Amino acid sequence: MSAALTEALSNFEGFVSGNILIWILLGTGLYLTVRTRAVQLRLFVRALRLVAHSRHQRGSLSSFQAFVIGLGGRVGTGNIAGVALAVTLGGPGALLWMWVVAILGMATSFAESTLAQVFKVRNVDGIFRGGPAYYMQRGIGGGLGRYMGVVFAVMLVFSYGLIFPMVQSNTIALTLREAHGVSTSVTAIVLMALTAPILLAGMRMVAKVTEWLVPLMALAYLVVVLVVIVVSIDRVPGAFMDIFAGAFNLRSGLAGTGGGIFATFLNGTKRGLFSNEAGQGSSPNGAATADVAHPVTQGLIQALGVCVDTILICTATGLTILLSSPAVYTPGVEPQWAETTLVQHALGDAVPGNWVIWFMSFVVLTFAYSSVLGYSAFAEINVSYLGGGQQAGVALRLAMTIATGLGALVTLDLAWVMADVALALMTILNLVAVLWLSGWVVATLRDYDAQMRDGVAEPVFITSGNPLLPGELDGDVWTADRAILRQDSLHEEI
Repeated sequence: MSAALTEALSNFEGFVSGNILIWILLGTGLYLTVRTRAVQLRLFVRALRLVAHSRHQRGSLSSFQAFVIGLGGRVGTGNIAGVALAVTLGGPGALLWMWVVAILGMATSFAESTLAQVFKVRNVDGIFRGGPAYYMQRGIGGGLGRYMGVVFAVMLVFSYGLIFPMVQSNTIALTLREAHGVSTSVTAIVLMALTAPILLAGMRMVAKVTEWLVPLMALAYLVVVLVVIVVSIDRVPGAFMDIFAGAFNLRSGLAGTGGGIFATFLNGTKRGLFSNEAGQGSSPNGAATADVAHPVTQGLIQALGVCVDTILICTATGLTILLSSPAVYTPGVEPQWAETTLVQHALGDAVPGNWVIWFMSFVVLTFAYSSVLGYSAFAEINVSYLGGGQQAGVALRLAMTIATGLGALVTLDLAWVMADVALALMTILNLVAVLWLSGWVVATLRDYDAQMRDGVAEPVFITSGNPLLPGELDGDVWTADRAILRQDSLHEEI
């Protein structure tokens, strides 16, 4: 019975994600790119500058801490195994479609993160709370908005709070067992010992840890890939030619094992969409925690997370595979190794040595562990939305700690498939809300653009009496008094 239900749900999730959700995500990204006048491109340089000056903290979390919490949730083992699978099934051209999806996804991420900021509320602990559940209730309003928010929050707490941490810890346990012979029981105990003190200390501690862990792990991975590129510099032009030729079927022999050009497009877009999580409604929960002067500020910063995840990290994985010798990877030929192991052999092909095994273990461990920390913040915010107080937050953190240990020991196929179904449904629900409230996104961006045209160095958002907004917004977050305090804080920082 359980096996039959698992298979049925898996088939349903595969159909929804592969035949419906992928097109909704692409269409939403394209629509928002047009409506915002390609904000992800025209303000890209400003976004880089904002990230560089985003560590200042006023009361809630800093803009940078909110950014890395979201990035920690985005960057996971899918950036390794998922990309390897996409290149295997879709060929080199799959990377180009990942890039296209990332550009469109940046607009979606900008929109959902801006909405999270606009409709956020201040919690009793001083940290802002916001995200899809909040902008569904406060933005759409009425019984429908409240119902959508509750359904979304329940599905997110179930998937990100309980199941996905098990998936990540299971990946860590299997990697350490296969590479180093570490018992899964030992891994479970160590993971719980590492996770419990951070989660139980609360969201501020999660932010402090991810603030150094996420940049460290990303930089370490990118540096090693840069070494691979330098060692294989003579093959780099050919690899990029294969990417472009394979994307449009311009040359034979570049298709993946999944078939022709459609398989290339499908696998590239799916990996890009589900890797950077734009539109899924998870990262906006982290985005809302930042104390910024204008919602667009954090929207631009969060959009860069998609760029880092896909344009940098996923591309790094893909290039590592494409630059390896034919004995490791040949388009259209089924590799003799599993996805993560394929990347490991590709690294060893360029720079031989036992160091590769240890390095890939480090990558899998840090990528998966940072995801668990990011998930905790997302889940806690939605527990707060559902009315849970401090005790409910503690109960969630304990449950996540236990789930992290349990995931290292067992594989719960049915629970994992149910979480995938919940993720697909909550993504659709979030995209409906983002499109419904896109007028708020455009109006907030116009307010930001207008202030920049007037020479305001750091625009400040005030909702009361703002003629550009589609309606009035209750609450004390974006008032004139708060704006003055934020302006003073910005001047102190400068």
